[in-house]
Amino acid sequence: MRKRKPEDAWLPPSVYIHRRAGKPICYVIKRPNSTKVLCKITASKAEVWTAYEKAVAEFSLEYTVNRLAMEYLDSANFKELAPRTQRDRDRELNVFSKVFGSMLPDRIEPHHIRRYMDLRGQSSKTQANHELAAASVMFAWGYERGRCKSNPAKGVKKFKVKARDRYITDAEFNALLSCAEIRLKIACEISYLCAARQGDVLQLTWSQVNEDGLFIQQGKTGKKQIKAWSPRLRKAIAEARTLHSGIASIYVINKHPSGKLTQDGLRSAWKRAMAKMEMDYPQIERTFTFHDIKAKGVSDFEGTLSEKQQYSGHKTLAQVNTYDRKVEIVPTIGSVKK
Repeated sequence: MRKRKPEDAWLPPSVYIHRRAGKPICYVIKRPNSTKVLCKITASKAEVWTAYEKAVAEFSLEYTVNRLAMEYLDSANFKELAPRTQRDRDRELNVFSKVFGSMLPDRIEPHHIRRYMDLRGQSSKTQANHELAAASVMFAWGYERGRCKSNPAKGVKKFKVKARDRYITDAEFNALLSCAEIRLKIACEISYLCAARQGDVLQLTWSQVNEDGLFIQQGKTGKKQIKAWSPRLRKAIAEARTLHSGIASIYVINKHPSGKLTQDGLRSAWKRAMAKMEMDYPQIERTFTFHDIKAKGVSDFEGTLSEKQQYSGHKTLAQVNTYDRKVEIVPTIGSVKK
């Protein structure tokens, strides 16, 4: 904020004298993304404060992007989304509103959002695309309900992002497991064996462990499945039971002294495992993420594409193809005996 001159100390917050060619013209109130004239320079101090209080009252009644976002996040449309999608969209709109929150929806034009995308894309094109999609859904919701006259995000192009195709080899995965702390190791095993997302693994409770296997309802798609027991899966769950001595928690992967392992906790454990891998296995590339573990599970599952889809719980075969990253071994001339 601009430092006040002693003679201007009486001015209300965010109110300044506007000058033209060095000559005082009027008093203005400045807000993020806008400047409004309050009154002429000839107004008395009392008149300036009265104009200021009136402007503040009007501002509180203005329907800004912040208010649109709050209404959308409280709507039935939003609450019908999967919990994971709700968390992501809430976060994305929060980032978007830091730039556009105080603006009126009808003052935002596509070129404003294009500029936002270009700047945001310098740090993360993927996140910029997600925030554009969230904003478009919010504006579309508002347009249908008369909150705004158009959807300024409609027609703004997303960045082209290369689909992730990193496949974790058996050697890399085994090295990870050997360097991981017990809770991270169990989370990695469940994710791999069940083709489960990180959030679904961390949310897993003992009530979901039954005689047929692990009941998992995917937080992103809502798909319900029972992941059948295998010797390796039974071993992972048995290891999880050893964590519950003297700890009260309904979660399979708990934390001390209670509750579940959080995403932040898992992220910290992952960093420690990567640091240990750098020391113990310097020859192994550490360019994979926890999310790539599910892709390894889908890739390693033996079966047809349709069977892989049933196993992974994806809605379409195209989604399965995105996760099936194992390089296919094909014959060459002379490699197959007749």
